[in-house]
Amino acid sequence: MSLGEILAIALALALDALAVALATGLRRRCSPLQALRMALAFGGFQFFMPVLGWSLGASVRGYIERFDHWAAFALLAFAGGKMLLESGGEGEEPRSDPTRGAALALLALATSLDALAVGVSLAMLKTAIWYPAAIIGLVCFALTFLGQRLGGLVPGLNPAWGRGAGALGGLALLGIGFKILFEHGVFS
Repeated sequence: MSLGEILAIALALALDALAVALATGLRRRCSPLQALRMALAFGGFQFFMPVLGWSLGASVRGYIERFDHWAAFALLAFAGGKMLLESGGEGEEPRSDPTRGAALALLALATSLDALAVGVSLAMLKTAIWYPAAIIGLVCFALTFLGQRLGGLVPGLNPAWGRGAGALGGLALLGIGFKILFEHGVFS
């Protein structure tokens, strides 16, 4: 898998985190330390979840190698579809500090579940995991920090932009899924 493909996956996965960071920044001005804490949690989860998914996927790979491209497509389509559906909804306003404790853990987990499916897909495609997971985590860290700071600095920023970022991420994952099918000759 090329660096460009890994960056596309990382960006697609990080757009959920960017949307949440923008939304929390819009609702509650956070200090740079709070933004850093959120970025570390989101980036850490985005690093860990593909590794966990890859570990699960590697254990079942031998049983489904004839259908691996379909399984990868299904997982990416599920994750992308989920992101598209969620991008249309209104987020709830956080009642507590979204950069600490249970609120932070829940937000980090919620924004990284798609990365678990990507990790399973990478295992089925026999792609090594550490390099992609590191890129995914770093991109998510950077976009989360940026989103948190921008959300707090730009009063009146339209929250629909955050939902649009989630929709763009969903479309990118769907596109990568179709590219995998194309590469395996499904459309030829």
